[in-house]
Amino acid sequence: MSTTQPRPRLEVIVASTRPGRVGRVVADWFIGEAGQHNGFDVHVSDLAELNLPLLDEPHHPALRNYTKQHTKDWSATIDAADAVVFVMPEYNHSFSAPLKNAIDYLAHEWRDKPAAFVSYGGLSAGTRAVIALRPVVSMLGMMAINAQVAVPSRVHVTAEKTFVSDPALDASAKAVLDELARLAPAFKALRAAK
Repeated sequence: MSTTQPRPRLEVIVASTRPGRVGRVVADWFIGEAGQHNGFDVHVSDLAELNLPLLDEPHHPALRNYTKQHTKDWSATIDAADAVVFVMPEYNHSFSAPLKNAIDYLAHEWRDKPAAFVSYGGLSAGTRAVIALRPVVSMLGMMAINAQVAVPSRVHVTAEKTFVSDPALDASAKAVLDELARLAPAFKALRAAK
């Protein structure tokens, strides 16, 4: 009798909500890479579609005493994740306000999960935003892995908003997915032991 374990759940969070954004184009490429990797049950949370209001819960997130349905739904989504990938732009050398808002809604749900970053932007390819976000996810008890994907969007996203990959980007996506696949079961066991 086979005792096949379910694949870890990978939550891909699309952090840009700006009209005309390229974030979904970049995210769709990465989601495709994750699908080909076949190591995960891939789920997507697009913050533009979720449309979370500015944090509107009366109680501190650490209490998990949520009063709004959108918070309960967001909590359930992140609680179910075994690993998280943030697909994120760089705004003014940092990450976007909607992403910070989405993160701040929750506390316990982020803990003991590996996290990775797919950043995009101009010459820096969003790397300064990743540098700004790393201490935030660390404070929440996540493990930010070293492997990451940095997309210079002017090179890889056409004027028609199609994604043009190359072997280096594909390899960096594979490195991220391999590392998350290696860590997700160990962190799941850690969460289960609490």
